[in-house]
Amino acid sequence: MVSLLLRGEVLLFLLLASALIVSLTFHEYAHAAVAKLSGDRTAELAGRLTLNPLAHVDPLGLLMVVLVGFGYARPVPVDLRNLRSPRADLWIAAAGPIVNLLLAAVVWNGFLALRGAGVRFAFLPGPETFVALLVRVNLLLMLFNLIPLGPLDGHYILPHLLPEAAARWYRYHNARYGAYALLGLILLSVAGVPVFRFLMGIGDRLVPLITFV
Repeated sequence: MVSLLLRGEVLLFLLLASALIVSLTFHEYAHAAVAKLSGDRTAELAGRLTLNPLAHVDPLGLLMVVLVGFGYARPVPVDLRNLRSPRADLWIAAAGPIVNLLLAAVVWNGFLALRGAGVRFAFLPGPETFVALLVRVNLLLMLFNLIPLGPLDGHYILPHLLPEAAARWYRYHNARYGAYALLGLILLSVAGVPVFRFLMGIGDRLVPLITFV
């Protein structure tokens, strides 16, 4: 993202930063909301059950986004002992990616509906660019967080899809090596391997599937 500033594309930088902040905020809020519905109020008591971006954005994580194009938000705290169902962690983890997908679909179809109605605002370059960025960022966040490595949401989801013995094996090895594997994936991307470009390509192919207008 810093390359946008170096090229003088300040408006595009601000639009992309805004899309990232909105997307991360909805993602983390979804985790907190489903955790509360599942019996755990830890996130709510920590002030995370809110759509205020200041409660979710991590300054260092946001700085990393600006400098290297990848970052993170503050993880939502969850006390597994308070959950009413042994599968609740699955739904809490899945809530973030699901909301990213829903947000992309709602914004995209709402924008197309406004265009179809001839609303002039929807034809201006600024709104068009912001909507395109917001949709792509949300789809990228959804796909990235479904990767079952390290602390990403996918590492809570995958064990519920595996036989019990395989789930135990996966949890053990992910706890020991998952964070390193994720870091390696990020470093490969920084080094030029098109990891995120590949995910964005998948996201672009999903757009027709969420287009209903």
